[in-house]
Amino acid sequence: MVLFRMTSEDLAQMALALPGTEENAHFGKRDFRVGGRIYLTLPEPGRAVCKLTRDQQAMLVETEPGLCAAVPGGWGHKGWTSLYFDSADIATVSHVVEIAWRNVAPAGLAATRSASRSPPAPPANDPLQLPASQPPPPVHNRPPH
Repeated sequence: MVLFRMTSEDLAQMALALPGTEENAHFGKRDFRVGGRIYLTLPEPGRAVCKLTRDQQAMLVETEPGLCAAVPGGWGHKGWTSLYFDSADIATVSHVVEIAWRNVAPAGLAATRSASRSPPAPPANDPLQLPASQPPPPVHNRPPH
């Protein structure tokens, strides 16, 4: 259930909260980079383009068809994926943005983020997993006593 509509500024703040992220511009559109590499752009209101692997992209397109779509042409074949975030679940969007960041972040920087905090648990219906260097969040299945 969506409680409010996420804006481009909300997504920009989400990206800028990730370590080492810098805002820049690519063909006149806002982009977000870590280690000099772009992992997210904001080409238009309500849509971001993020750098995923082909496997991550395929999983998201299959399981979240209204949320994600491969960018047309060669860029899409390289994993660049449209993320329609304005009415999406914030936790899912945050998870996808962090995955894109991890895909391009220098290994040492990604490792410091892993060591500095536990990641938020991904939504129950989100089949994406963080890279193997990221331990899964704890699962508490037992009801409180």
